[in-house]
This record gives sequence, structure tokens and C-alpha cells, in this order.
Amino acid sequence: MEQFFQQLTNGLAVGAIYALIALGYTMVYGVLKLINFAHGDLFTIGAYLGLTLLTSLALTEHIGPVWGVSVLAVMVMGLVALIGALLDRLAYRPLRESPRLSAVVSALGASIFFQNTVMLIYGARFQVYPQNILPKTAINIFGLYVPLIRILILLASIVMMGALYFFIQKTKVGTAIRAAAIDQGAARLMGIDVNRVILMVFLLGPAMGGVAGLMVGLYYGQINFTMGWVYGLKAFTAAILGGIGNIPGAMVGGILLGVIEAMGAAYLSIAWKDAIAFCVLILILIFRPTGLLGERVAEKV
Repeated sequence: MEQFFQQLTNGLAVGAIYALIALGYTMVYGVLKLINFAHGDLFTIGAYLGLTLLTSLALTEHIGPVWGVSVLAVMVMGLVALIGALLDRLAYRPLRESPRLSAVVSALGASIFFQNTVMLIYGARFQVYPQNILPKTAINIFGLYVPLIRILILLASIVMMGALYFFIQKTKVGTAIRAAAIDQGAARLMGIDVNRVILMVFLLGPAMGGVAGLMVGLYYGQINFTMGWVYGLKAFTAAILGGIGNIPGAMVGGILLGVIEAMGAAYLSIAWKDAIAFCVLILILIFRPTGLLGERVAEKV
């Protein structure tokens, strides 16, 4: 029972990270019908920026671990959001009227550029996060001890995903994003600046991916310049699992994939962890290609 509970909490924490990354994929696809293959590398950049700011500013020493990490997360989100906006402006907007394959090739090129830039700046070796950032304590939940960092990651992810969902559903900008996702031409006729909407998507999605990179660094303690490829594929699987273009689907798909991975690693073999994730992708494409909650598509009237 204890092993099951520990793996469940581990799966929820990792799944929440997958969900944050998956939101970037699903938002871009919802508006542009484009898979942003560079999104995983924006996640990597978030992890490396987090390490750089953590060691250079020493926020956790000046204002405490919780506030220090919180301020650090906001800074990482802002910086990665700016990089995402530059990515849209330089790699995607000039190809807006081109065939979709051109944008896909541009996304792959941007991914290679980001990955190699990180490698040239930081080196090819694993980078290690400081181990004394958050206290190594465990919380007693019904007699079972759960590491504090798992709870913090899960709670922070839920708060950010809830805030994003509220923003999309209840604000004017969120309404404009949903309108552009349904029909860009009709949105333009209604006076919506579609380019500004797309820019907002490329600010929000990378911000979520960047803070997920910081979480991975804090949780596992080490990062590598290639990790965006693996986590990007996992998050893309989560987006497909929940329903590509569907924001609640990305959240559900990420958490579900994390739990499935954790249980498979515990009760089958940890060597099968990645294989299990991609088997889930294959099965969902075969039996329910629109995802668990359904792909967000426009209704034809």
C-alpha cells in the first residue's frame, strides 16, 4: 500500500509537469493547427535559465526558499515567454500564409537551433541544481510520508493550470483566443487582431513550459540540453491523450500519463517507462484519435 501511494504521488507530480508542457502544444495547435516542435526546447531553456538565476541571484538565501523559488519561477516564465514571442515573430509569422509544411520545417529548425545554442553556452554535460534549495522534509498524510517537493509541484501546477483556464474562459483576451481557434477569418471580421492573439498564445504556452523546466530541475536535481526532446514527446503524448487543442484535455492527459508511467515503472520495470508512454500514444491514436475529452474543433452550421 505504501509503495502504491508513493508511486501515485510521484506520478501526480510528474504528470502535472507533463500537463504544463502539454498546454503549450495544445494552445498553439488550437489556434494555428501547428505542432510547435520547438516547445520542448523552450522547456529546456526554462530549466537552464532557472539554474543560472538560482546560482547568480541567490534569491533563496535572501528571501527564503519558498519566496525565492516563487520569484524565480515568475522570472523564468517571463524570460521564456519573451523567447516564445520572438520565436513566433521570426520563425512562424513570416510563414503564416505559406503551406503548413513550411511552418513545420521552421519549427524543427528552431528546435535544432535552441538545442545547439544551449549546448554551446552551458556545455554537453549534465548540469546539477543546488541540493539545499527546498527543505528535504516529508509531510505525513494518513500515516504515509510524502516528500514536500512533490506536494509543492502538484499544488503550484494546479494553481497555474486553474489560472490559465480561468483566463481563457472568463476574460476578453481568452474569448478572443477561443474565437481565433474556431475561425480566424470570422474572428478578423469581428475586429479581433489575430496576430496579437497568436502572440499571446506564444507568451502563455512557453511560460508554462519554462516553469515546468524549473520544476524538473528542482525535482530531479540535474538537467541536460537534450531533455526537451524526451519531455516534449511525453507532453505531446499527453496532449493527444486528452484531446489536442483542448486545454482541460491537456491537463487531464498529462496527469494521467504521469500516473500510468509511475505505476508501470513500479510494477513492471523502470526500463519500460518510456515504452509505456508511447504505447499509450499508439493505443489512443488507434482506438480514440480525438483523445479522451475530444479534439476541440469548430462546429459546422
